[in-house]
Amino acid sequence: MFDLLRKTELGVQRSKETWFGKIANIFNRGSFEDEVWEELEELLVSADVGVDTTSKLLSQVKQRVKTDRLSEAPQVREALKTEMISLLTEGGHNRQGRSDEEFPGTQGGLREGEKSPQVILVVGVNGSGKTTSIAKLAYSFTSQHKRVILAAGDTFRAAAIDQLKHWGEKAGAEVIAHQSGGDPGAVAYDAVQAGHNRHAQVVIIDTAGRLHTRFNLMEELKKIKRVVAKHDPSAPHQVLLVMDATTGQNGLAQAKHFAEAVGVTGIFLAKLDGTARGGIIFAICHELNIPIHYIGTGEKLQDMAPFDAQAFVNAIFS
Repeated sequence: MFDLLRKTELGVQRSKETWFGKIANIFNRGSFEDEVWEELEELLVSADVGVDTTSKLLSQVKQRVKTDRLSEAPQVREALKTEMISLLTEGGHNRQGRSDEEFPGTQGGLREGEKSPQVILVVGVNGSGKTTSIAKLAYSFTSQHKRVILAAGDTFRAAAIDQLKHWGEKAGAEVIAHQSGGDPGAVAYDAVQAGHNRHAQVVIIDTAGRLHTRFNLMEELKKIKRVVAKHDPSAPHQVLLVMDATTGQNGLAQAKHFAEAVGVTGIFLAKLDGTARGGIIFAICHELNIPIHYIGTGEKLQDMAPFDAQAFVNAIFS
């Protein structure tokens, strides 16, 4: 738990030093007048929480203030923290209280009573940190002495194949790859088959983030899902969308397209340590209604953490 808290604190350090630091300072005042609410709203929007999400959040806080008759700034701060955690966990979308098998990458792997490996399909636009995030996931498994196979499914870029091989070697994971320009579905199928034959616990499939103009990216991703299911009807067991935290609100529209096309089950929010606007986490949970499973907290293989709403909120207010 200490490691989780420490990594979360490192991931939100820039955000805490800027916008959320200013928000925390508001509560050092004695009372909470109308103009303070306006200032809080402006700061939340500036932190990339988003207009709609900020409106919902503050509406709930004000209702709590009214119902519980809160008047002192520290009381309002605790109400805000409570509503923030609630927003991040709406619909049960949080690690707390859920089994590790639902969240591959820390304790998951071979499912109880099953001979087939856990298959994780990873999607996201080029430049989002997708390949590095895959390496971090792989490393989290191999560190637990689990056998991991990576599928170099971004066959449209030779550099992407080489990059995955490089990170696979560092993470201690095997890489299944075909020639550049090959069929990504075939790579995914071969990787799942190899995972089964070699008794691997996890298969992680990389995918293209952009295709040549004659291809439709979303249709290609749907095809990969169908191909994988031919070998294991229950696969993929997770579809992780890697989002770049530094793109802020601009990344939400892209995320919606992926979610509609391939049924995203969770988000890996990469480069959280690189943005001063960490409020995007609230917008993601509110607008996409997709749980955040992991956050990227640095450039090293071990620089990731399972997302925990309470740890995140405590970190930005600490």
